[in-house]
Amino acid sequence: MRPHVAAADPARLQSFLAFDFGLRRIGVASGTRLLGAAEPRGTIRGGDFDAIAALIDAWRPDALVIGVPRHPDGAPHEMTARAQGFGRRLSGRYHLPVFEVDERYTSVEAEAQGARDVDAAAAALILEQFFREHP
Repeated sequence: MRPHVAAADPARLQSFLAFDFGLRRIGVASGTRLLGAAEPRGTIRGGDFDAIAALIDAWRPDALVIGVPRHPDGAPHEMTARAQGFGRRLSGRYHLPVFEVDERYTSVEAEAQGARDVDAAAAALILEQFFREHP
């Protein structure tokens, strides 16, 4: 986990939007440190920064969290770099801290839980993992 903007202490931040990045779809979740839980908020089209801007305007998060996929052994792959690039674009456009979370298996876990919207449920799992890693 590294923020894409100047040293933000994740423990001091309270409200978050999380993204399960994909080229075609991006799952979205919101959550607060107070509750330590996340709620799926739906899925938007990949690359739809107008929709992301509307979400940021509506939710006014203190920071953003993105899931960064990796191979099972932790090695990066093509989507790792794309997700990290997405994080840099978010940081540059919205001037909010952006934190990365290793998101191996979140979609599989969301499917196993019977989620209707797997991408949004995966985003919620990503955010809950962030809360566990940064109490």
